Amino acid sequence: MNATATHPLPPTPDGGLFTQLRRSTAFLPLVGLAAISVFMIVATDNFLSWGNLQNIALQSSINAIIAVGMTAAILTGGIDLSVGAVVALSGTLASGMMVQFGLPPMLAVPLGLAVGVAIGLFNGYCVAYLRMPPIIVTLATMGIARGIALIYTGGYPIDGLPDSFAFLGGGVLAGIKVPILIMLATYLVAYVLLNMAPFGRYVYAIGGNEEATRLSGVRVSRYKLLVYALSGLTAAIAGIVQAARVTSGQPGVGVGFELDAIAAVVMGGTSIAGGRGAIVGTLVGALLLGVLNNGLNMIGVSPYLQLIIKGGIVLLAIFISREARK
Repeated sequence: MNATATHPLPPTPDGGLFTQLRRSTAFLPLVGLAAISVFMIVATDNFLSWGNLQNIALQSSINAIIAVGMTAAILTGGIDLSVGAVVALSGTLASGMMVQFGLPPMLAVPLGLAVGVAIGLFNGYCVAYLRMPPIIVTLATMGIARGIALIYTGGYPIDGLPDSFAFLGGGVLAGIKVPILIMLATYLVAYVLLNMAPFGRYVYAIGGNEEATRLSGVRVSRYKLLVYALSGLTAAIAGIVQAARVTSGQPGVGVGFELDAIAAVVMGGTSIAGGRGAIVGTLVGALLLGVLNNGLNMIGVSPYLQLIIKGGIVLLAIFISREARK
């Protein structure tokens, strides 16, 4: 039995483009995004303006980037609760390297990204080789990373970042905000990894049937390690972009980001049990959350009521995902 035999995804469906789309896990999220967008167009006056659409994409970019790594973790049947704290630690560390040690952004940014990867590797080692539960491991590293960020900064933000670094959070290229371009580039790389490379096949296979994948000769532990390293990397990328957007390293940023990322993944059609989903669906799920937040604010819905609405939608998405898996 070879490794590809354990791949849980169905073969390429017959029929036209619409038939293939309808069978995709991203179909229902797309329908939901379209339905909510139509409602917001009717309920508000300037929802479709270019400025507002770009604002939605900009507001969604941080969550969408984090959700890339979260998708890979959930596809293997795991989860990563440390991403919000990694956002804070990576952003504050890179900011400190620039302000306190005078490093240029081209050196400080890789250091911030390296911290995210290191935490991801630690998570992956505990999950893959020590066989510890992902939810417990990442909950612990969430506290550790947040504590390090607070100790490093003394609980205060790090200001005075150079303009060249701020470009990553507020610059414009070809009429599009740089964070949006970073988000799209991240999804393009993730799409290639999960759909065109052996890495993706093994990630889906591990989530579909880990024991069968191991018996087929795949080094499951190695790929789990890589998955959590990817999750740490994408959280660190989001942390760098976040720090550049506010031109400050904030040790308290990122609280609740892990919940938003999980919501984007689940609303994008990825099964919380693993083995089924699509990275394109995650992008749709993140944009759906962004449209929902933007539209509810424009309508004037109370922030407290918004939490109830979004929580209900996440529960509905999990229910639909479970029924589709059946």
